[in-house]
Formats: sequence, C-alpha cells, structure tokens
Amino acid sequence: MKSKYPVTRRDFLRLTTTAAAGAVILPLGMSFSDKAPAPMLRPFGRMKNKVTTLGLGGQASIQWTPDDVDPVSIITKAFDLGINYFDTSNVYDLSQLHYHSAFEKMNLIPGKPNYDKELRESITITSKTLMRWGKPGWEEVENVRNKSNGEDVQTAADDIRRTMTQLFGDGKGNYPEGSYVDIVLIHALESIEENDILYKGIETPIKPDENFGALIVLKDFRDGTNFTGTNPKNEKLLKHIGFSGHKNPEAMIDFMQRDEYDLLDALLVSINSNDHLYFNMQHNVIPLAKAKGMGVVGMKVFGAGTMYKEVPGFSRRPDQIYRKVGSTALPSNELIEYVLTTPGVDTLIIGIGQVDEDPLKCQLTQNYYGAQVKPDSMSQEKRRSIEAKTAKAAGERTNFFQLDKIDMTAPRDVKKDMANGSTKITWQTAYAAANPISHYEIMLDDKLIGKVDHKPQVLKSKPFVFETNESGHFRVYTVDKAGHRA
Repeated sequence: MKSKYPVTRRDFLRLTTTAAAGAVILPLGMSFSDKAPAPMLRPFGRMKNKVTTLGLGGQASIQWTPDDVDPVSIITKAFDLGINYFDTSNVYDLSQLHYHSAFEKMNLIPGKPNYDKELRESITITSKTLMRWGKPGWEEVENVRNKSNGEDVQTAADDIRRTMTQLFGDGKGNYPEGSYVDIVLIHALESIEENDILYKGIETPIKPDENFGALIVLKDFRDGTNFTGTNPKNEKLLKHIGFSGHKNPEAMIDFMQRDEYDLLDALLVSINSNDHLYFNMQHNVIPLAKAKGMGVVGMKVFGAGTMYKEVPGFSRRPDQIYRKVGSTALPSNELIEYVLTTPGVDTLIIGIGQVDEDPLKCQLTQNYYGAQVKPDSMSQEKRRSIEAKTAKAAGERTNFFQLDKIDMTAPRDVKKDMANGSTKITWQTAYAAANPISHYEIMLDDKLIGKVDHKPQVLKSKPFVFETNESGHFRVYTVDKAGHRA
C-alpha cells in the first residue's frame, strides 16, 4: 500500500511551521493531507509485509466515541495517508464494528464484487483476545483473567469468530469465506499464572476431560487444524500469533522463553520516554523479542494520554479522550521519535482522539509526520533530554500501568553440577535496570575466573553456562554497561 503523496517530511515540517505563523497559501482545493510524505516502511519480524512506522490504535475515539467525532473518518484518513497497520481488540467496545464500516468503504469485505484483495493483502490487521482458556467450563484461578465484550463469549475461539463477524460479517455471528486477520494477540499478559494456563495443551498433552489454554486454540485457527475440537470446519482465520503486555516484564519474558515451538511472531509492548522509571521494557522485554525474530509494536507512547493529563488513568468515557496535538511544553513528535528510535521497535500504534482538515489540529496528521524517522536517527543526548522533560508529567505516574522500578538483579536460579572433575555453572537471565546488562562475572573465592557475555536468553531450557576444572566457592555477578554489579 503506497501513499499517493510525494512531499518529504522535511518539506512538510517546513510548511507546518510556516502555517503556524499564518503565512502559507495553498492552491484552491488542496489540503495539507494532500502533501503528506510517502510513509516509511520497516521490516516486521518474520512476516511478509513491511509495516509503516505509524499504526492506527483501536482505542481513543474509535472505542470511546464523542458525539461530534466520526470514528470511520479516522480509519479512512489513516488509509489515505498510507498507514498499513491497524489495531483493535475484543475488549474495545465498538472498535471492531467501526473498522467494519470503514472496511466497507475501502472495499475490504471478502465475497463482495468490489473486494480489493490486493489492498487487503498489503495491510496488517491485528485483533486481540483476553480469554485465557480454550474451552467452556474453566475454573477461576487467582491472577488469571478471562474477559471479552462479547456477551456469549466463553473461550478464545469465540473471540476469534467474534472478530470475524464484527470486522467482515453481519456482527451477528456470520462472516464471509475468505475472512481473516493477520495477527491475533493474547491481550495484556500480566502474570506467570496466566502463562501456565495459556501453555496448557502446548507444553502438555490435550486430554478430553481437561481444559487447555488459548494458545493451542490460536494455533488451530492459524493452521486450519482441529486438535482442540474448537475448529470443526478447519478454518484458517489468522496468520500469526503474538501477545501484548504493558505491566510485568518478568511474565512477558517467561512467556517468550517458554515458546520452544515458534508460535509467537509479534509483540505489542508499552514503551515511552518514562519506561526507564519503571521495571523497564527496553532493556528486558524488547531485546528478547527481537532475538526470537518477532515483530515489535510500541504502544502507550503518551502513557495512555497521561503525559498530557493531570490525573493518571485509562480513558473510560468519551469526555476523557485527549483531543489536542501534544502541548507546547511537550511536543508529541519528540515522544514518537523517542519510541521509534528505541532499539528493536519496528512500529508503534497511537489511538486518535480526532482528525481535522487543519493539520495543526489533526492528531493523526501530526503523529504521521512525527513517525517518519529512521531507527538510529536520535542521539543519546536527545533521548536523555526528552526523558528529563517527561519524568515529572502526571505527578511522575505516567506509566501507572507498569510495575515499579527494580534494581538490576543478580543472575537467577544459579546451579552448580560437578562431573568427572569438571564444574558446570548455569543460571537464568538477570533483569536489567537503567542500563543494559553487559556480562556476567564468575568468581572463585574472590578471584575472577571468567566472564560470559550477556545476550537475550531465548529459551528457559537454555540457560547461561560456564564450565571450569577448578573447584571451590563460586559466585556469579551481573554487570551492566555502566559497570554496576549485582
């Protein structure tokens, strides 16, 4: 999918600056959106399509729609700009139905005479399920959530079909042949207990008299199989599986490290310029996702809008949607550039409060230009400057959804095995704090006897290893790139 607009980002920003001074006169019938630059594209993990550096989030006014906002116009304007990544969920109220209305206008409903298959194949549509269990009759487990806006939804399979009927069908359970989404994400992963449920049927055999997790169900609907009994028509309704998370890096790391089956292709993760003030994603979760070959989408770029509000919290009503473009003190484009220059981030999604023909008032237009940046285009000095600006926003609680900051940890689960005169020491990855982890030091009776470089630990079953012929009292330390030890 290509934008029809050839003007560069630099030229547009020059025009925007001049327009702010009231000095630009455009030809009759031409708007600033007509001069948008062609969108930048980046590779996206193992997936076929590259993605635009800005994707459209499925919340904000697409979910909580003010009376004077047309959510469909937000979606169609994103298409006009050349955006090719679209996000929604089964817990976003009317979001999927608003996408359906836009897809009708864009000829994206399979089975209709005007269906634009080429356009459909050029975009990435992602939905999500917050159902953790695979079949009805599941038990309540502490720290395990099962949630959907669908009244009759009892399992992840129900959510998948709900997405199909709301995006492409009649919204009543029916959907045309050829319907599919590119990605279904396990939504808002938060705990190890949820991981344990989700991997039932993957790590363990499926038993007729026991329940299983959502992952094996998603696999059935990806592959067109029916090992779970939930896909009797052997439908292929999704192409890729992934997950999202904005709270608990430890649970997210565990979820990825348990994937010995190449199931996970995508990660949607909270990342913004205040990430470093919390149990951070940028040094813990994102590097692991990239090491596993996953596509990485950033979210919560503005802290769910909290960067521009006095009170932290998610929007729950239309009147809580932020509808301005950044602020004078905190330009939105800087926050977008920060995320897109964070190593490992491929694209980001932002929910839109409103669109406007005036580019200075249009959130979508301004976010689009802010996103036209290369991965390595921001200096460390600029990143530190932006972090200093945002650190005090919203009473220092912009990332209210994220676990509190931790100190760098020591290596976890250190084990020592001795055999044939040799000592083998193994450990699970440490967690980073403000700085990336550099390496691990192995000490024998206060003497340094070895170093092991840190790299993302891709599988829990493959820990870090150090072997020596020496014996005595061993200790293993974590060392970050600033020289701190734990």
